[in-house]
Amino acid sequence: MQLSQQTADLYVPDGRPLMAALRRTTHLCLAAHQDDIEIMAYHGIAAGYRRRTFTGVVITDGGGSPRSGRFTDCSNEQMKRVRRAEQRRAARLGHYAVQLQLAHPSAVVKDPRRPEVVADLAAILRATTPEVVYLHNPADKHDTHVACFWRCIEALRSLPARLRPKAVYGCEVWRNLDWLPDADKVVLNDSANPRLAAKLIGAFESQIAGGKRYDLAIAGRRLANATFHASHTTDRATALTWAMDLTPLVQDSKLSVEKYTLAHIDRLRADVAARLKRFQ
Repeated sequence: MQLSQQTADLYVPDGRPLMAALRRTTHLCLAAHQDDIEIMAYHGIAAGYRRRTFTGVVITDGGGSPRSGRFTDCSNEQMKRVRRAEQRRAARLGHYAVQLQLAHPSAVVKDPRRPEVVADLAAILRATTPEVVYLHNPADKHDTHVACFWRCIEALRSLPARLRPKAVYGCEVWRNLDWLPDADKVVLNDSANPRLAAKLIGAFESQIAGGKRYDLAIAGRRLANATFHASHTTDRATALTWAMDLTPLVQDSKLSVEKYTLAHIDRLRADVAARLKRFQ
């Protein structure tokens, strides 16, 4: 596979030939940064763990991350190497089919006039033909996440209909999706193998020791989602991640992304208004 960046990293944890490893993919995550995969797509990692059918893709190079402690004095180039190694470690722990790190600068991803990001993503999608794809959600508050979401949608829409995945989910990272009306929530059950889930987040020492306690925050968010999912029933899961169904945006290339996204907010507004009026 020819990718546009010379520094791109293609890693097959079990040593199989790359193309054969890619072809076994059933669940694919296209994420902005190292550790985003493990935060947003644990559902797919767990589903593919035994048969190595999960593939992860990190789009950016990881150079601009916050740092403190023993990582305080690391240069951007040093941080790129550290984060690349951490992502490889997570791929080994999670029994990924393949881990791809495309090494695009964030500025390139944010520029819709640059074709190379979409070209790389389209090549990966053609090589993997996954059934399920996990993306950042379009209501995320991180600029790079939203830019990556756009490049992913463009790549998915560039595929012929027969190669487009059956399900595409926009997952929560930098904006929780608990605000979605229940009817709009895609429920990703992350309850399986909690030790593995913890190890995967723990693989990113540069972020945790560097001042971001993702190991605690992600476990807490998933537990909170499970507990607050339904008010009148006992908990049926111990860890949930919310996602937005983006499949219609991929099935219909003419569907407005902005209108589709804002319609979820409109439905939330209508739900709040109706409940207030009901008990006035």
